[in-house]
Amino acid sequence: MSNNHSNGVIVQFVGFEAKERGREYTFTVRETATEPREFTLSIPNEAFNSRRVRFQDAPDICSHRLHVELAATENHPAHTHFDLTDAELEAYRTSHMQKPPKYPYAPKKEEQDA
Repeated sequence: MSNNHSNGVIVQFVGFEAKERGREYTFTVRETATEPREFTLSIPNEAFNSRRVRFQDAPDICSHRLHVELAATENHPAHTHFDLTDAELEAYRTSHMQKPPKYPYAPKKEEQDA
């Protein structure tokens, strides 16, 4: 389980459940002044089947979306369930792509004799 602290809020990944239409990821949000709240975020099976989303990235993708919702609503979103859109999944994928090294076979700098 991972915790992310920001502005006195703790976001904790609880787990996921495989449903007919997709995977549902559950998070608990805790603040010092309020009772813990539970949020669920869904990613459709098609996103996994088409390999646009890796299973191991899904909790992080959902966590990012939940943090956006919390930040936009002073930590109190009107809804407790969110469906991730294709645009959000693509934005995550492109922002987390590994960049290839600029020169994988760059010549080594020659040492000068002193």
